[in-house]
Amino acid sequence: MKTVNVGLLGMGTVGTGTYKILEMNASRISKSAGVNIKITKVLDKNFARAYELGLTDETLTTDPDDVLHNPDIDIVVEAIGGIEPATTFMLDAMNHSKHVVTPNKAAVAASYDKLKATAEKNNVKFLFEAAVGGAIPVLNAITTVLQGNEFVEILGILNGTTNYILTQMGEFGLDYDDVLRDAQAKGFAEADPTADVEGIDVANKLCLLMALAFDEYVKPDEIPTMGISKIEKDDLALAARQDCKIKLIARATKKGDKLIYGVKPEFIPLTHPLASVDNEFNAIYLTGNAAGELMFYGKGAGSVPTGSAVVGDIMQIAKTLK
Repeated sequence: MKTVNVGLLGMGTVGTGTYKILEMNASRISKSAGVNIKITKVLDKNFARAYELGLTDETLTTDPDDVLHNPDIDIVVEAIGGIEPATTFMLDAMNHSKHVVTPNKAAVAASYDKLKATAEKNNVKFLFEAAVGGAIPVLNAITTVLQGNEFVEILGILNGTTNYILTQMGEFGLDYDDVLRDAQAKGFAEADPTADVEGIDVANKLCLLMALAFDEYVKPDEIPTMGISKIEKDDLALAARQDCKIKLIARATKKGDKLIYGVKPEFIPLTHPLASVDNEFNAIYLTGNAAGELMFYGKGAGSVPTGSAVVGDIMQIAKTLK
């Protein structure tokens, strides 16, 4: 059976989850893909986590060229995060005829057109399912089984940190600062939560959803965005009295030839399916002119859930290489 070689950039949260799944489900994956999928080279600054997983020095490197310019590697997984050097690494990999998979929503959203054009120029695949909604396969659905639809609207709860904070404030009448500290202690929020609580992370994800569903690329900093840092428990109490919950919503609506979009906290009626999406869970609610209303729900973050989507993209490419 043919072996498809994968180079992994970054052994952090998502990189680790990806490696674990490829090892844990190796027989199932090879049977389904029709090829063996092997991580043959891993780039990282610190090898401690890699050593814990049983990787050896032969597989590990601190030199990006050992992955990006390696003629034996078929697919590069970029999982280092951030915009740079991640974007440069992905472009370099494509220019060396390597397919690219990434969960990096910030990098993809910032340079979507350039990354897409470079992939097309080099006749390679560029997949980023894990960049929106973690394990939720919404991008694949938009570009495959739902591609015959004219999409009318996208509504999304796309950030587990903010959804956890709003859920705890609403259910227990807690203050924002107290819940944020709790979320940080539980690992749901970063030490610097700005990108989450100010809606920046959600704007990145909405950018990608709009690019695929409406074929309209809007840079994240051009999306009107408001976070949840000014929400008080009294606001949530007011919503409850009106049979609503407050959710941080990414919204894109097609009206004629015009696309209206933004990210902001909204009152969501309890009768709407998104109102039942609580704590760290995510959901994307799509309306298509043929399929009607659909909701995709699941874990929007985490090592193994996000790694699941990365592995799915790797397998999709591997099937074309056999």
